[in-house]
Amino acid sequence: MKVGLPDAGPDDERLLQRAKAYDPDALAAIYDAYEPRIYSYIFHRVGDANAAQDLTAQVFLRMLEAIHNEHAWRSSFSGWLYRIAHNLVIDHYRHRGRTSQVSFEEAPALVARTEEPERAAERRLAAEQVRRAISQLTEEQAQVITLRFLEGLSITDVAAIIGKTEGAVKALQYRGVMALRRLLEEQA
Repeated sequence: MKVGLPDAGPDDERLLQRAKAYDPDALAAIYDAYEPRIYSYIFHRVGDANAAQDLTAQVFLRMLEAIHNEHAWRSSFSGWLYRIAHNLVIDHYRHRGRTSQVSFEEAPALVARTEEPERAAERRLAAEQVRRAISQLTEEQAQVITLRFLEGLSITDVAAIIGKTEGAVKALQYRGVMALRRLLEEQA
């Protein structure tokens, strides 16, 4: 059973209710459905596979703690998980400073193994330029750009995750894309 993003259907709602009752099968299904998404989001923000694995595990630990303390989600379950992830990323940077070191060549979805070496090197260099530019955006712009373009989420989903209106997300996206364009032109 797959948990949807961000609006849960009737089966998903039953699954989430079972998770609140600590049903191991429901918790496993939720973990299986969300772990790759949460890991990908965190990895794109922190750029370190080990840190991303640790932070992803912490997201699910915090989910269990919140359920135990009856502080679980109120509307969008996926938005709630992404908010937990976002807060952990912010805490991570507070402890390490604001440098993002996303290594795109480590991201399996971004590197084609059959690609010609020259083409792969060019793409990696371009990806590194984009990563550096994203790290220079405001925190909100970087979050929106990551969720929209690296994670492929809709404006509606991003709005639910970051707790802003769709109009605010569109504005952040527009400003972020314009800033990225300017930064990339400066790097060229």
